[in-house]
Amino acid sequence: MPCLVVILALAAPRLAMVLIWLLTGWFGQAYGAWLWPLLGFFFMPYTTLAYMGAMLNNSGHVGGGWLVLVVLAVLVDLGVWGGGSKARRGGRRRR
Repeated sequence: MPCLVVILALAAPRLAMVLIWLLTGWFGQAYGAWLWPLLGFFFMPYTTLAYMGAMLNNSGHVGGGWLVLVVLAVLVDLGVWGGGSKARRGGRRRR
């Protein structure tokens, strides 16, 4: 089951976040407030999921390999935002 959640999170992070929110209490354990997961849902879903995983598996702090995962998630989220703006501008033109 955990492998299925990871595959779903990579393919559709917002759907994975909704299912995790509906079926578990992980967001409440990791964040404590509802504002940060809500903002993460709209702006940085991969980072929100990575941070949640780090907080749940590391006794409330982000360190070691989990820190690397969170940083990679931030880069992926920023890349998604950058790729979207490039597509709106037209990107490269082929000859």
